[in-house]
Amino acid sequence: MNAVEMHGISKEFPGVKALDNVDFSINKGEIHALLGENGAGKSTLMKVLYGMHQPNMGTISIKGKDVRINSPIEAIKLGIGMVHQHFMLVPVLTIAENIVAGAEPKNGLFFDLHKAISEVDKLAKDVGFTIDPRKKVEELSVGERQRIEILKALYRGVEILILDEPTAVLTPLEVKELFTTLRQLKQKGMSIILITHKLHEIMEVSDKVTVLRDGKTIGTVLPKDTSANELANMMVGREVKMGVKCRSTNVGDKLFEVQNLCLKNGDRFCLKDINLYLRKGEILGIAGVEGNGQTELIEVLTGLRKPDKMCLKIGEHEISNNAGADEFIKSGIGHIPEDRGERGLVLDMSIKNNCILGYHRINRFIKKGIFLNNVIGKYARHLIKTFKIKAVNEEIHVGTLSGGNQQKVIIGRIFAQNPEVVIAAQPTRGVDVGAIEYIHHKMIEFRDEGKAILLISADLDEIKSLSDRIVILYKGCVVAQGVTDDFTDTDLGILMTGGKISNEER
Repeated sequence: MNAVEMHGISKEFPGVKALDNVDFSINKGEIHALLGENGAGKSTLMKVLYGMHQPNMGTISIKGKDVRINSPIEAIKLGIGMVHQHFMLVPVLTIAENIVAGAEPKNGLFFDLHKAISEVDKLAKDVGFTIDPRKKVEELSVGERQRIEILKALYRGVEILILDEPTAVLTPLEVKELFTTLRQLKQKGMSIILITHKLHEIMEVSDKVTVLRDGKTIGTVLPKDTSANELANMMVGREVKMGVKCRSTNVGDKLFEVQNLCLKNGDRFCLKDINLYLRKGEILGIAGVEGNGQTELIEVLTGLRKPDKMCLKIGEHEISNNAGADEFIKSGIGHIPEDRGERGLVLDMSIKNNCILGYHRINRFIKKGIFLNNVIGKYARHLIKTFKIKAVNEEIHVGTLSGGNQQKVIIGRIFAQNPEVVIAAQPTRGVDVGAIEYIHHKMIEFRDEGKAILLISADLDEIKSLSDRIVILYKGCVVAQGVTDDFTDTDLGILMTGGKISNEER
């Protein structure tokens, strides 16, 4: 008997058929990945199972019994829990308070905090988590917060756990820790549904994979019987080239140079004595475990943060340390931010307006202080067509687009302005394989025009595939740099975690 069976599930929104006769099932004690491009219907299907959406057609059965799930509360009563991509925790409350919220133990009429702490502590130990239930959530790392969300679901007695893009914001180490947890839960008989588009993770942790495309079921396969390339082809409906090395054949003179960059946070150095350069027709990759100064480096090199010391040149032009982001843009530096929702886009604004963010003051778009709406609209339609953004028109809110199409809006906005240098931070984070292939192609195309890209990515495969040279960052310092193909995976792993290698080991 399957833990969950969903048959013929269809769901329509105004003008969109999100799910079209989809079948999905999962066994007890199984990790089942739900794979597909952004907008394929993965999250919609699981929101139907969790009671957040009502299907227009189809049936759901839990442990062999047909059910109708009208709300998340009903789903939880049926043993179904969901951990969303954006965590639903209250930062100022403790771990224990967050976990028991809505199901608080009582002492008479009052909340029994002591009992809550005791119950949460026991639950965490049963699962193998090391936590202090009294600690506030605001003090936790992203990976720790995710574990709290999982505990919150387990506290409510769920046996079917849905994880929506669980590794999107985790470091490689946190991903490994999450997979260890999932395997432990599986051994205890839990059924785990993993919504994702990360193929290597699926191959590592899943027992089965169901692929959706355009709201339809393409098939269910076993990872041991397939390959990452075959899964990618099922997702996209065509052959996808993944991880292809494409080194520059026409590297020119120095175009961008950073010398003696130092940045302090209080008494501590976030960045210390950073020296690096970019040449025309080159991609330079920054490799390192997240949290070792990458965010601060991005902010300094795009004018969002003032360094304590730095000499920065683009061509022969030196940019003042006091210059703001506007001055960096005018100097020919484009910026693909690491968090598209926070710094890249205004989600409740139209695609049209998002297409000119940061460039909205240039003469092309404004006259005597008034925006030229017809010009901006035509420009936005050109970007939608050129950068293959899937959208009804330029007037819809960018927040209604899939993650991959949101990222294409940013890529289009930056590359269309033809900067000399692009600081590309996590350019494919939260993006499916089809969009990744497209974004990589655009970056290589831009490089081959004689421009330069500084690539910061938590995806080491992306760094190795695209970069002509690599700089390794550890605790805010450059610990090594050189030609990408001169480093082995072992070398990079050792250097990224603070170890040293000799020339003989390389």
